[in-house]
Amino acid sequence: MDNAAETLMVTMERARYPVVVEAQALMTLPERLKNLGLRGTLWLVSDEAVAQPYAMPLVAMLRAAGFTVNFTTVPSGEASKSSAQLGLLYDWLIGGGVERRDAILALGGGVIGDLAGFAAASVLRGIAVIQLPTTLLAMVDAAVGGKTGINHPLGKNLIGAFHQPQLVLADTATLATLAPRELRAGWAEVIKHGVISDAGLFAELEALAAERGWSLAAPGGCWTPDDDDLTMRLTAIIRRAVAVKVGVVSRDEREQGERITLNYGHTIGHAVEALIGYGTLLHGEAVALGMHAAARIALAMNLCSADLVHHQQHVLGAYGLATTMPPELDPSAILALTLRDKKVQARRVRWVLPTAIGHVVIRDDVPEALVRDVLVSR
Repeated sequence: MDNAAETLMVTMERARYPVVVEAQALMTLPERLKNLGLRGTLWLVSDEAVAQPYAMPLVAMLRAAGFTVNFTTVPSGEASKSSAQLGLLYDWLIGGGVERRDAILALGGGVIGDLAGFAAASVLRGIAVIQLPTTLLAMVDAAVGGKTGINHPLGKNLIGAFHQPQLVLADTATLATLAPRELRAGWAEVIKHGVISDAGLFAELEALAAERGWSLAAPGGCWTPDDDDLTMRLTAIIRRAVAVKVGVVSRDEREQGERITLNYGHTIGHAVEALIGYGTLLHGEAVALGMHAAARIALAMNLCSADLVHHQQHVLGAYGLATTMPPELDPSAILALTLRDKKVQARRVRWVLPTAIGHVVIRDDVPEALVRDVLVSR
């Protein structure tokens, strides 16, 4: 069933699992679950936005294949990554008689992957989880690598655990129904992977926008489900972006070194999300702001050229992503929140900064005054 061009493998000391990126991948789920030897009850968690188009047909397909499936939804949006919503999932699982041989299926965007994944990591001290991302951001970022968790009022993703899935199944056909704003936010993570590790991917993203003659900022988005050639090309681009993360997390499961580079744009991006209110800006939109700020910090430290800053800004803009900080945000407040970032060591922020397209460095000697100047100048 697997095709070498379609299946990537995360290979760690304590885990090994496939990551499939292809159109109509969800149709192969029953067979893949059987191949994994999963025979217990399946606990499908989705958000309200994907319940009707994807979750209900998936439940029917799994039951027809002989699986016992329980199904629940959580409200859409970042606010669901909370202790309150996690508690409701525990009530549902424990009240329903969850057992250690069971598996949670996380169907939806990054919020569902993080929330349901953390429930799987912690209920009964850990049961299996299958990640079924339906948003671009989740496909290229949240679903791969085993990071799970919830937010805290003082910061994003501060409570959680590493819990690797047994399978990641990314069905790119689901992106045809994704809201244009959500799709644009997802491209931020794809572009990020190009900047940190794959200059060829970055060039391909730039060429695609130019060749097609449309901007992904267009209100209607860009994914045309009846355009097979475009679907194949976008799927290949997404798979290439996912391959960057697969490689990084395989080499550094618990963010002791290289994996920190995946947080490019996130130090300031997470601070912006927390200050402006989770859900006001989408995660990818905040990351795009953080990427532009990080590039300007790198320029101020003579680590990169002005051309890199403008080049990155141009591609972000071509995919509908703003790079100007909201004027209501206080630079001092942003700075204060960066000190709660998970990458902080000995009260020193470890910044991921670009030196060239396809290469970044990690620095913990960035002066606060320099960061403030970048934020003040917008």
